[in-house]
Amino acid sequence: MIPRLLTVTLTVALVLTAPGAAVATGDRGRPDGTPYANPVSAGFADTYADPAVIRGKDGWWYAYGTTDPLREGEGTRHLVPISRSADLVTWEYVGDAFTEDTLPAWADRERGAAVWAPDIRYVDGQYRLYVVVTQTTVTAEANDSAIGVATAPTPTGPWTATEQPVVGPRHGSGGSDDFLWTFDPSHVVGPDGTEHLFYGSYYGGIWVTPLSDDGTAAVGEPVQVTIDNKYEGAYVVRRDGWWYLFASSANCCAGPTTGYSVHVGRSRDLTGPYVDREGVPLNQSRAGGTPVLAPNGNRWVGTGHNAVVTDLGGQDWMVYHAIDRADPYLDGTDGINERPMLLDRLDWIDGWPTVRAGAWASEGREAGPVADGATGFHPGIPRGWTTWGRWVATDGTDAGRHLVSRGDAALTRAVPGRDVRVEADVRLDPGTSTVGLTTGHRGRSPRAAGLTATVDPVARALVLTAGSGRSAVRGTAALPADLDLTDWHALALTVRGGVATAELTHARLGDPLALVTLDVPRHVGGSGRAGAVATGPGAHVDNLSVLRATRPVTESVPPQQPGVLDPALGDELDGGALGPGWTTVRDPQVTVAGGVLRWPTEATDLVGTVNDAGLLLRDVPETDWVAETRLTIDLGTDTVRNFQQGGIVAYVDDDRWARLSHVAIWNTRQTEFGTEQPYAGRLPYGGTIVGPPAETTWLRLAHRTDDAGEHEVQAFTSTDGTTWVAGGVWTFPAGSDLRVGLVSHGGTGATAQFDYLRVYRPAP
Repeated sequence: MIPRLLTVTLTVALVLTAPGAAVATGDRGRPDGTPYANPVSAGFADTYADPAVIRGKDGWWYAYGTTDPLREGEGTRHLVPISRSADLVTWEYVGDAFTEDTLPAWADRERGAAVWAPDIRYVDGQYRLYVVVTQTTVTAEANDSAIGVATAPTPTGPWTATEQPVVGPRHGSGGSDDFLWTFDPSHVVGPDGTEHLFYGSYYGGIWVTPLSDDGTAAVGEPVQVTIDNKYEGAYVVRRDGWWYLFASSANCCAGPTTGYSVHVGRSRDLTGPYVDREGVPLNQSRAGGTPVLAPNGNRWVGTGHNAVVTDLGGQDWMVYHAIDRADPYLDGTDGINERPMLLDRLDWIDGWPTVRAGAWASEGREAGPVADGATGFHPGIPRGWTTWGRWVATDGTDAGRHLVSRGDAALTRAVPGRDVRVEADVRLDPGTSTVGLTTGHRGRSPRAAGLTATVDPVARALVLTAGSGRSAVRGTAALPADLDLTDWHALALTVRGGVATAELTHARLGDPLALVTLDVPRHVGGSGRAGAVATGPGAHVDNLSVLRATRPVTESVPPQQPGVLDPALGDELDGGALGPGWTTVRDPQVTVAGGVLRWPTEATDLVGTVNDAGLLLRDVPETDWVAETRLTIDLGTDTVRNFQQGGIVAYVDDDRWARLSHVAIWNTRQTEFGTEQPYAGRLPYGGTIVGPPAETTWLRLAHRTDDAGEHEVQAFTSTDGTTWVAGGVWTFPAGSDLRVGLVSHGGTGATAQFDYLRVYRPAP
């Protein structure tokens, strides 16, 4: 989505080894899927922003993108283009959700209404597509964005939009034509079956509202879950009893300097408060947010607006868009930012998600998802499966040909190992029959000893049973009272490391309706067979898979360490004056006393062509180095104080630099790592956000030179000097003569106080 124009933009964070380095994760306990290289949308589109993904009941994976032309030079916009894939890595275009004539009736065609940021769901037997409509007829004013929804019987349509918005336009405080940004919908269903919608952007923050039973209207009181002016692009999943709110920060569309990135917070309650890994809330002026994905120094910048999808081995993947810094625009050197769709592994380490264990966006060849191992039943049961009882093939509107039981029945195949994941789409005809998944199955009867996850319509429960008879161990989770089991749902049974998990969802999108976890007793071994079971007639099964469960990555890429302090390169600022080695630029008015340097913020800046900001600079080694300072600056909280800041800078000249500052951006206080660099005869600026600041914040820049000689500088922040948050990477051309220094500018009214500037060399 497109944020307000800021003199100083927004930003995000990451974790480091050498930035952009490949991650060795070892054997993850599963066969690799189709190898791929980003962008995965290259086969059908040059740009495919704000992607959302679902596996259809027909077994295909479908992706939906924001309104744009798909190819360079095309010139014609696609109103939510749709693509499909058999393996999540090779995609083909299959049409658009809307035409100019089938936009929602309340979309203002005369003002050129666009449709942005789709969120695809499958609920109550129908597909739903939640979208932003940028201009509406709900008001007579301009820029009155709203959230709409369209429904369809299949993933490709035909789509029928509702007669009214789900969330209508919301006025800001600025009078006519001033509307809060009602952008970026993300739909979730709670364990009790109630539906909710997250929405919002920088201007107004992110909110969550309850929805009507059919998901077409906001009801009740919305709750704000993030502060204004920091986050947009919400995507919410539930895991291990926590709700995780993914949200993107910074400018989505600054061409080669786009710092768009993804952060996360979590909460036990769907409506928050969401806090980051250090316990800092996302809904406060010094807002928290743990980095998940940010520019890492390779080809990709602007890595944001994500969705999450799970492959058939149980591995999560992040789908997102990014910008190739060597080809940042769809046509020429300006205009529409070219944002293709990327895919990378999403790891959960110590309860927190991060892409590729902290290495972030990939540009080389990667092992792909296990996404094409599901068995459909066209025309019937394929080889390798063993049946007990009677299954017959039948046809359905969306699922197509699938199996239905005619009594007690089982359909199994050999288990690929002790760690296994079994999945299927299931539904039940009205009655008392059950449907389930099993592994470690040693007999022919559906009730044979093993591990079985059963959807029980009488008990209204998901039941996980290990063993049989008196020695059986059971766990149950209640199903939502109004859940219609005659609709298709996704059932998964995973055994990993001696723990079994059963999960029932609408569509495998991270918001389980019921979840049961059970320690697997020793007498229930991993040998045997796995598949689907039914007790009685009328159990429907499709897209059945039995695969080795993914072995999760459990360790992050180690961050770059400071190394050995070189006292000759820094200054402890304890001598009553600046020590030797400093170069002053434009006469900064600083004082050194009591072991600190004090510098009133100047009404100056480095951004653009004015270049009137003062600088204090020092030389750094030509090899790798880390520079650090401790900054105290009182910017207050909550009030608008644009854009006072103090910080540390990597500097080549006035037109090429990267600055890490504690900065006031509207009502927020952020640590922004911004850069300016020449491009196509102009000086674009962009930033990425790191960790939350405090009145005293430690700032660190880590430099390395990659194999091609390009300089990569990554930002780190800390509020205690011990626990560090790693942020994005900005690059400088090979041969650049870098220096490091201090800055204090953006407007008068504050004083930056620096305790030292230290420079570290690599440890021997």
